[in-house]
Amino acid sequence: MNTLAAESAASSAAERQVLYVSGNPSPRIVELLSAAAWQVVVTTDTEAAPDAAMKVAPRVGLIELPQNATPEQLSALQKSVRRAKITWIALVQPGQADGAARQFIVDHCYDFITSPYPEQSLLFAIGHAYGLATLRDASSPAQDEPRRISSRRAQGQFDMIGECDAMQELYRGIQKCARTPAPVFICGESGTGKELAARAIHNRSSRARLPYVAINCAAIPTTLLQAELFGHERGAFTGALQQKIGRIESAAHGTLFLDEIGDMPYSCQAVLLRFLQEGTFERLGSNTPIKVDVRIISATHVDLEAAVAQGKFRADLYHRLCVLKVTKPPLRERGTDIELLAQHALALYKKEAQQKIRGFSTDALAALRQYDWPGNVRELFNCIRRTLVMAESPIITAADLGLNAMPDSLGDVIDVAHAQTHAATTTATEAASNAKKPARSGSPAHA
Repeated sequence: MNTLAAESAASSAAERQVLYVSGNPSPRIVELLSAAAWQVVVTTDTEAAPDAAMKVAPRVGLIELPQNATPEQLSALQKSVRRAKITWIALVQPGQADGAARQFIVDHCYDFITSPYPEQSLLFAIGHAYGLATLRDASSPAQDEPRRISSRRAQGQFDMIGECDAMQELYRGIQKCARTPAPVFICGESGTGKELAARAIHNRSSRARLPYVAINCAAIPTTLLQAELFGHERGAFTGALQQKIGRIESAAHGTLFLDEIGDMPYSCQAVLLRFLQEGTFERLGSNTPIKVDVRIISATHVDLEAAVAQGKFRADLYHRLCVLKVTKPPLRERGTDIELLAQHALALYKKEAQQKIRGFSTDALAALRQYDWPGNVRELFNCIRRTLVMAESPIITAADLGLNAMPDSLGDVIDVAHAQTHAATTTATEAASNAKKPARSGSPAHA
């Protein structure tokens, strides 16, 4: 029994370690912590701090910020503390927490103490940081995850996340479209989640218990798309060894979702139009008409009105499909929804991380908001998933995200636009001037 107690005490003592990082360590602080039963590991080299942390595995650390710390020094400190899995307390000089070091403290430290470092404040902060680190290590991410995911999902509707005005308008549109069997057209850029809107309309319609069949018109070769939609009889073409029921027939009494309808070949558009007009079709290789009651929802990232004007999409088919219209907004126009989606992705892929991830730093959230997200929600989720695997710190920073820098202000955007316009105008003027000059004899003509 005495042996067990001794081993427990030794284990407890080994756990109560604190890493003290300072260019000029204070003997008073070392003596104070030692007297309070802390094992103090001191290092004067900030770059060596992660290696020291790996050897002794402390849960808490004190890091003294250099007086008048430069951005370069703070950046070096940031890289070091990110590599060490420690709950940090910053030791700062009077007024330092209000200057350049402020962001470092917010992103990487549990607390800070101002010189001359009162003894009770120091011991109190270290004790609380140690308790928090112990609870965090003992907690199970698997228990946290469902609660966080459900809480994020509550900030939206129809299994979609978002609270901005554009999403609220989308929710209202889905509710209205679900009440009628009329065709619905969903427009939006790639990666915005158009199929989520299609499923939401189907799930809230009177056909919810009936089939929902989706087909991506851009993913099927032109020669096979018509057979895939309408089906075929045995022997209808080379390789048709048996009868096949098409997607339209499979969706009878339910909903057919035609994704990327803008990429449908022109030759198929006429056949689809006939079905929408008459409600009947014929399988390839058959003359027997088949009548099907199906609700049509279509979507595309293509500007169909422009495609109609260019002769790439039939105007009569467009008007048949676009009886009701809803729009999925691009991510760059959704404001604070970006953070909601990022937090949801963090909870969704948390198990794939190499370590426990606590969240995003302030500069990471700013980077997420400033980035243009050409790939929309799909790109955001891929970005967060990749970052979770590659991150070396419990706090995800802007550098971890690896997003391209965006203009700092609207003024920068305007300056760039003006520069581009000026360059284009200059080029056009020079071209016009050159065109007026008589061509030299023997010089080649350019088409």
